[in-house]
Amino acid sequence: MTQQLPKILSVTTLAKTRIFEVQGVDLQFSNGELRTYERLTPQRRSSVMVLPLHQDNLILIREYAVASERYELTFPKGIVDVGEAPIESANRELQEEIGFGAKRLTPLRPLYSSPSHMYGLMHLFIAEDLYPSQLEGDEPEPLEIVYYPLNKIEELLGDPNFAESRNLSALFLLREFLNAK
Repeated sequence: MTQQLPKILSVTTLAKTRIFEVQGVDLQFSNGELRTYERLTPQRRSSVMVLPLHQDNLILIREYAVASERYELTFPKGIVDVGEAPIESANRELQEEIGFGAKRLTPLRPLYSSPSHMYGLMHLFIAEDLYPSQLEGDEPEPLEIVYYPLNKIEELLGDPNFAESRNLSALFLLREFLNAK
């Protein structure tokens, strides 16, 4: 059965900040049902997350996350700049956040973090053949770089400080990638 997309009846701005805009989207479904959904404005700019591999280690960063109000263990990531390809953005983010560039970037896959409420397309890459290279980033404080042994991926999956869903998805995909080698 092919479902018919709901008809968008109207889109209104409910709230707006320096960074976010919340929209109310009035929809009519094919069966006549009417609903209003809320979403963050779809900026249609994607982001990248990079899993850097270096000497049998995974390189992560620890940075403050305002929503959880704590420091989170995560991978280098960021927004794809206008005019930049995701692979270029991935290499730039590596240099800004961990001080390495990559001679080889392998796309894992794109994923959405919360398609019911925002666009949120993120391109995942594995970075290998790293070389020292530092670019100035936009972080408010220096990031803590954490080397994690690749042979302890299972422990990382259970670490309560590594709890963000995109990170967990990326780590499962990395594990599959490494097992296929």
